[in-house]
Amino acid sequence: METFNMPTNPKVLIFDIDSTLYTCPEYAHEQIDAQVRHFAKLNHLSADGARNMIADYRRKWAKDHDGKKISLGNLLRSFGVSIETSIEWRKTLFDPADYLKRDEKLIETLKNLSKKFYLICVTNNPVEPARKTLDVIGISDLIPVIVGLDTCMASKPSKKILDRAVKEASDALGRQVDYSECVSVGDRFDIDLSLAISLGMGGVLVNGVEDVWQLEDVLS
Repeated sequence: METFNMPTNPKVLIFDIDSTLYTCPEYAHEQIDAQVRHFAKLNHLSADGARNMIADYRRKWAKDHDGKKISLGNLLRSFGVSIETSIEWRKTLFDPADYLKRDEKLIETLKNLSKKFYLICVTNNPVEPARKTLDVIGISDLIPVIVGLDTCMASKPSKKILDRAVKEASDALGRQVDYSECVSVGDRFDIDLSLAISLGMGGVLVNGVEDVWQLEDVLS
């Protein structure tokens, strides 16, 4: 776990979901690969051919952008797949209940954190499958709002998404929340943290839910 630009008095925790609030490499892989396989089928490609196309594009994009990573949603747009289409794929091609289970330790952690912070999730999945994930791992009642791919029709990293998260937190707390009162928690620096930090938020880079279990100590 690494921390960046941590505020002195944080009030809002903005969580990524996938590979942050659970650790399941198989499900994380399947969410990507299911879409790549579907793209291959629609374009009369082999699955491996499509995987190689995606990998080649990622390498070129990283080379042209100082080694940064690109989200699958933004990558697919370059291959003619609209955000609207990505939303429908993500709603139908995989099910978190096939891979995940209730996490009592995470539930206890977020219950304790919710006494001090407003908790919100931002994700590159649409709200519907994201909510299913929170249901399965047992924390849905602790995260009242999810800002998803279909909320702002944008994929992280996007200022639209962070602005919406801050607005939701402001509405919930009954006052304007500043970026400097927020901490973004995620497993990918380029996708989850870099933009947030540049806007004045704190950042916590995790390697999975095991690090989130320790978040109370980090924030105390």
